[in-house]
Amino acid sequence: MPAPAAEPQVPHAEPLVPRPGLGPDSPPVPGAALPPGALGDPVDVEREAGVARLFELHYSSMLRLAVLLGADDPENVVAEAYYQIYRKWRRLRDAEAAEAYLRSTVCNLTRMRIRHLQVARRHVETPAAEEPVASAESTALLHDDQRVLIEALQQLPARQREALVLRHWLGLKESEIAAAMGISCGSVKTHTARGLAALTQAMEARR
Repeated sequence: MPAPAAEPQVPHAEPLVPRPGLGPDSPPVPGAALPPGALGDPVDVEREAGVARLFELHYSSMLRLAVLLGADDPENVVAEAYYQIYRKWRRLRDAEAAEAYLRSTVCNLTRMRIRHLQVARRHVETPAAEEPVASAESTALLHDDQRVLIEALQQLPARQREALVLRHWLGLKESEIAAAMGISCGSVKTHTARGLAALTQAMEARR
């Protein structure tokens, strides 16, 4: 499988904090200021710091994951994943567990989004001129010499695509891929092997 080209950096993002006045489980937004004492609960303080740290460390890789998995709105997918982990932080204080949950959530949300679009397209004929256009941020993640590969990748079945992206782009271990996809390690091997064979065949056909 051709190695992906070096990927550009996503601009630094400000840490996430909750919207003031909307309660402890309100969705986080970048850079919002809070009044002194607004986060008196030590657990809430820990949550703010933990989610902000996750955002700075993993936002760009989660966005790239959503793009490579074929999400038509990757920024919204990743924002929803961070919102979900923000709400469930009291059960996910371990940094590794939080990162794994975030990755799994991006996979699940993208898969659900693609299935929803497939069902919608069966019932509504969309003119070619109205096909979704990738955002500037999403497009910036992919070099020109990667686009043919990405197009071939996105023609694969969802599970094969996920296995290949998690293995070859994120460099995860089989156990981590299995956790993210919610399947066994044996199934990971099967999807990876089949996906790699199909992708290789597709790339050779394009030459």
